Amino acid sequence: MFLGTHHPRLDDKGRLFLPAKYREELAEGLVITKGQERCLYVFPVEEFQRITEALRTAPVTAKAVRDYSRVFFASASDEVPDKQGRITIPQTLRRYAGLERDCVVIGANTRLEIWDAQAWDTYLETQEQAFSDLSEEVLPGIL
Repeated sequence: MFLGTHHPRLDDKGRLFLPAKYREELAEGLVITKGQERCLYVFPVEEFQRITEALRTAPVTAKAVRDYSRVFFASASDEVPDKQGRITIPQTLRRYAGLERDCVVIGANTRLEIWDAQAWDTYLETQEQAFSDLSEEVLPGIL
């Protein structure tokens, strides 16, 4: 499970330090792909395989499945962190997420998300009230 908020920076080569607490779990490899709201999703290989299997069983006759799968897989990049715990984020994914220097890496349960720092701040400002309002709808009777 991935938790927390971290503030790494991209270097000039498009590399980013993974949060230290997750380096061991991701040391064998990971997959980076486009996420919603212009962030990047970072999946451990096993989780990406689980999602792949779920999409494999979805009906290809459904246009939404085809459209989502095309973007999701076409933009995916498998990476192995270097010995210092850095991953290289491909230029196309950096451009999609607007990543230039200051980034935010958040834990999002089964994945990490990489955001441009300003985009994350803006998103968080607009979502904090919605978060409060939605707790009963998303987790009825639990919280």
